[in-house]
Parts: sequence; C-alpha cells; structure tokens
Amino acid sequence: MEKVGIMGFLEEKSILVTGATGFLGKLFVEKVLRVQPNVRRLYLLLRASDTLAAAERLWNEVLGKDLFRVLKEQHGEGFHSFISSKLIPVAGDVGEEGLGVETSSLREALQSEIHVIVNSAATTRFDERYDVALRTNTFGAKHVMDFSKKCPKLEMLLHVSTAYVSGEKTGMIFEKPFCMGETLNGLSVLSIEEECSVVSRRLKELDAAKSTKMEERVAMRKLGMQRAKTFGWPNTYVFTKAMGEMLISQVTGNLPIAIVRPAMVSTTCKEPFPGWIEGCRTFDSLIIAYAKGNLSSVFANPRAIMDTVPGDLVINAMISIMVYQLCQRHHLVYHVGSSSRNPLTFGMLADYVYHYFLANPPRRKDGRQIIQARGVTFYRSKMQFNLRVKLPFYLVCKGLNLANIASFHSITSTNNNLKRVFKYLMRMAELYEPFAFFKGTFDTQNTERVREATVEGCPDGKTFDFDVSNIDWEDYLVSTHIPGLLRYELK
Repeated sequence: MEKVGIMGFLEEKSILVTGATGFLGKLFVEKVLRVQPNVRRLYLLLRASDTLAAAERLWNEVLGKDLFRVLKEQHGEGFHSFISSKLIPVAGDVGEEGLGVETSSLREALQSEIHVIVNSAATTRFDERYDVALRTNTFGAKHVMDFSKKCPKLEMLLHVSTAYVSGEKTGMIFEKPFCMGETLNGLSVLSIEEECSVVSRRLKELDAAKSTKMEERVAMRKLGMQRAKTFGWPNTYVFTKAMGEMLISQVTGNLPIAIVRPAMVSTTCKEPFPGWIEGCRTFDSLIIAYAKGNLSSVFANPRAIMDTVPGDLVINAMISIMVYQLCQRHHLVYHVGSSSRNPLTFGMLADYVYHYFLANPPRRKDGRQIIQARGVTFYRSKMQFNLRVKLPFYLVCKGLNLANIASFHSITSTNNNLKRVFKYLMRMAELYEPFAFFKGTFDTQNTERVREATVEGCPDGKTFDFDVSNIDWEDYLVSTHIPGLLRYELK
C-alpha cells in the first residue's frame, strides 16, 4: 500500500465500470476523474442499442447531472475534450453473455486493455420482477466474472453487493461469503438452476393464459417476493444479490476479487459537494412522505438501527479496498456500514426530521405551508399498526369512495389521491418492515483493516477517508441530507 499509494495505483489504469448510470456508479466515475486525471480510460458499459445511443446516455444520464459541476469548473472550456479522452461509452448489458458487447473484436480489444473492473450494475427495486432481477443481479455477476477471466492484465475485480444480503439476521453479522446453495432459514437447499426453471415455467403459464403486460409484471413481482421468502430473504433484491455472490464464489478461481457490501447509501457528506443524491434511498421515502404531509405514524421500532453511510464515503472505501486487495491472496467480503461504530436509530431520524421541518416548513409554489411539523408515532406491533392506522385509513377511503359515487363522481380526484396515498403507505410498511425492525449489527473488521492501512500507510489516505465514526448524524441529516433530498428528489 505504502509503495503504490491509491493515486499511484489509479494512474494510467484502464477501468471498466458497469452500472455507471446508477448512484454509486456515477460517484465512482466522478471521483476518479476529479482526483486522478491521469487515469488512462474509463470504459462505461451502458445498456443501449449501439455506440451512438450509449454516448447519448452517457451525456444525458451521467455527465449531465449536477454531480459533475465541480469537474466542469476544474476543466472549464477543456471539459469536453478531457471527457472525450477519458470516458468511452460501450453499448452492452451485464444480463447477457460477453456483457452484450456488440462484436467479438470489440470485446477482445476491451479485455486486452482492462486493468480493473468495478461491477456496480444492479436493479435495486425491492419487489422487482423476478426474471429481471435474476438476469441483472444474479447472472449479471456471473457474466462479469466470465468476462474478467479473459482479461490478461486484470489486477482487480470489485463487485458491489449490499450488506442486507444477510436478510433479517440478528446480532453481529460477519463479513463472510456465501456458499453455493446456502439459505438463510436452513429449511431447504437453494438451486439457482431451479429458480431459472421456476421463472421459465411461470412465464409460459402466463403466456398460455394470454396475460396482459401488466398482469405479467404483477405476477413476476409476486413470484420474486414468494421465492425470496421461501429461502429466508425478505425481498427479491437482496435474494438475487445473494445468489449473485454465490455464483461469484463458485467460479472465482485465481481471480483477484473483492466483494463490497454497503449498507443504506445516503447523500454525499463532503465530495464533490455536500448533499448530492439521485433516487430515493430506502429511508428517504419516509422523509419525503413526511414532507408531503402523508406520514404521521410509522410501523417501526424507534430503537432499531438504520445502518447508513454517505455515498462519497462508500466510494472512498471501494477505491481503498481495490488497492488494499492487491496484497491479498484470496477474495474477501467488506461491509461498509455505520452500525458497529456510529449507530443511527429510527427514533433519532424521526427526531431530526421533526426539528428540521419545524424550523423549515415546506411550502407550495404559492407560498402556502404544506404541513405543520409534528412528532411521528411509532407502532411496534403489526396488530397495533393495523388497528390504529391501516383500518381507519381503509374505512376513510371506503367512505370517500361512496361519497364520490353519491355525488356523481364530483370528488374523483380527491378520492383517487387518497387511494394512492393509502396504497403507497401500506406498500412501504410491508417492504420496509425487515429494516424497520432490524436487529443486526454489521461487523466491519475487514474494512477497518483497509482504513487503518490507508490512513497510516498512504500519503494520499485523507483523499479517500471513509471513517464513519466522525459523522455527527444530527448535523449531517439537518444540514446536508434532508436539504439535499428536498433539492434533488422532491424539487
């Protein structure tokens, strides 16, 4: 580590990045270009029909974001020429063999040049269609592995997973890889091949029944959640990510590989500037619902730890791990989380959100205040939540629906809006229940070894700091996260 240094490692490297249009993918690309302009090239695998379409996605969905404004200021008029020399869009798809790269000649040219692969491609919707999630999260990992085996210059493959592949485990959750066929409930043996067959059979049944696209989508989402819960996982996302890890462990061979498992990723705390975010990151749905006046109670344990890490710290950890892993002879799993060193609870979050909106009440464009800030009521039992929240809300919806019929549909808009709010809140309560009552703590011993080596052994260690123990959660949430979320997501 001390001989190479992180900046020295990145210099003149050719890096292939999958998932570059995602939150972490963008942050990784921006960080590398900003701190090490002498990186040789970043090849960005983008789902597109051809190179022209991939280039269009690059400029619209990556470089067109506010995230890159600091880099644009650094290079001024030379920004476009700098980007053209460093970023190469590649049309492809991790869900296909050979990563879906158009021609074998282009694929071979890529493989001959790549030094590092960062696989951050994923579909993160909790109840995604099972066929889609399997294709990207599970077999996408295998396809990246197969591709990397044909890269003679490859020094590191970094696979981005999620800490919540642990499901609903309690106590200390160690940085341990999955074995093929392992399940979380121990009731049966998991066969990935059989899961593919289950999907294939269900799709044939739906086709035979002449199901509509909507019916097929709903059915495949239900199937994913059912299969996940059969083996002990709470949702399709973490289930398919766990299977992706299994495939990696099975076919690793002598590949230099590290699996990074971030917990909940939140807004940037420092770089390239505080408060940037894209997409609703897990608990942010609660904050947005509160800001819209749609959340006065929540189905959660206020003492449950919500393990979150700012996005820029996750990227710093990923890059540091990449370099540290060069000296390791076997692949390791790294948790990037805060629960073991600086825990944040749902109760703390609710308190900070309340005080933020008390001091900064959200307003409509005409200046009218949207909500009056008030404390959130926590319901720790499902029966209590159903009796005091779900049932009254349901009865109000039914009553309004009858009133709408009696008034010849004069309040249809109000009726539909209330139905949407009810459906959304109930869906959130169901999907987030495993996290709202989470009783685990993510061990970070492997990651801490990297941090200590980075800080103590590298002159550029401070550039890649990811010490979560230094975060003041109240200051971060009130001054950075909530304002950033409102700016970039609620608008």
